[in-house]
Amino acid sequence: MKRYDLRHLKGAFYDRMAEILKEESDPKEVVIFLFEIGDFTPIQGSADLVKANGFELINSLKFNEVDWTIVVKRKD
Repeated sequence: MKRYDLRHLKGAFYDRMAEILKEESDPKEVVIFLFEIGDFTPIQGSADLVKANGFELINSLKFNEVDWTIVVKRKD
């Protein structure tokens, strides 16, 4: 299990998230992403990105007032 804090990227975290999913995650590894939500648009965008890259969204939850956490795993 690896955790990636993408909050420093603000709303421009999609490219980095895709890069991590494609290049840095191992098969069947669980990956946790933490990012800033702003107007809640990034929540659906991140879910779409996870699905498009062949991963399964395991959990999605509000971490605090401005941050969101998603947990993903590569599909078999």
